[in-house]
Amino acid sequence: MRLAAIASALAIVLCVAVFGAILFQKRSVSGLSSAPALVASFEGQASGAGVTAEESAAVQAPAATRAPTVIAQASPPSPWPAFAPPSCSNPNALGIARVVEIDTTGGPGFGFEHFKSHDFLGEGEVVLTFDDGPWPKNTQAVLAALAAHCTTAIFFPIGLHATYEPAILKQVAAAGHVVGSHTWCHQDLSKTKGRCNVNGKVQTVEYDPKDEIEMGISAVHWAVGGPTAPYFRFPALRQPQELIDYLGKRNIAIFSADMDSFDFKMRKPEQVRQSVMEKLKKHGKGIVLLHDFQHATAEAAMDLLNDLKAGGYKIVFMKPKYSVTTIASYDEAILKQLKGPMTNTRPTSSVVRTISE
Repeated sequence: MRLAAIASALAIVLCVAVFGAILFQKRSVSGLSSAPALVASFEGQASGAGVTAEESAAVQAPAATRAPTVIAQASPPSPWPAFAPPSCSNPNALGIARVVEIDTTGGPGFGFEHFKSHDFLGEGEVVLTFDDGPWPKNTQAVLAALAAHCTTAIFFPIGLHATYEPAILKQVAAAGHVVGSHTWCHQDLSKTKGRCNVNGKVQTVEYDPKDEIEMGISAVHWAVGGPTAPYFRFPALRQPQELIDYLGKRNIAIFSADMDSFDFKMRKPEQVRQSVMEKLKKHGKGIVLLHDFQHATAEAAMDLLNDLKAGGYKIVFMKPKYSVTTIASYDEAILKQLKGPMTNTRPTSSVVRTISE
């Protein structure tokens, strides 16, 4: 009897053990089968078309202090407004020969000085780009020349300059030109320390290159008060690979150039014209880098466009498919940089109107 009881107890223990093992195996298999779905969901979120403020803070934090983040699905970017060619009463205007739409998903690069992937210009086709504005008189002289020739360009303003002269940048956008960005204070993004001229005073500054990029984007967007393009140009065309990768995740196109006028080294408008026309003659086509900040370029603008017309060159307009999405934390930082209380950013012409004189 005793032996029978012991055998019965052992049988019960063995059954419980077997049942537990089977149950554990089923749960393990169930957990494993759900893993691919979880990974796919995360991958779908990680490929979203924008960067949140929380993401940006995590990217900039020291590696030892970063908290793990789950990338939220980004809202889709806003479509760029439909292109409307400028009205033209000049029968000899340069005009716009062709409009192309640029999908900036993944951060494509343009300009054969650094990027060889997208050779979309035909012989004699030119894209005009202007850096470092907006600046009083100089930017406006460039705008006047472009308007007289009923043509358009891409502008890459400095964020700090945009906060100085938002009215001028609004004029650039209102004239139908595309406005990208060119950092907050024109720093070398291959470094983290430099000098910044703020209100006429040169200061030594330390910076995070991503902050320089994002502050510039937010400042330009604030100044325009409307859509700005997901187009970016590195100062001095110094382009660290990690920042190229970063802009790719932000779906921002990177502009180098096919030919640099080096107009910042020139003091006479004839030198600017000669530089551009000689390089175009050599290359036959391309994205031209100029600076609306430079006085010589402003003086040369009208005659340079005349030269392009006489030479049979044709302007191509690179219209973005979407507008850029700014990051809220940088938008807020820009507002803190501005002096005085902020109200709305309507142009003065829509606020103040002369009704009698």
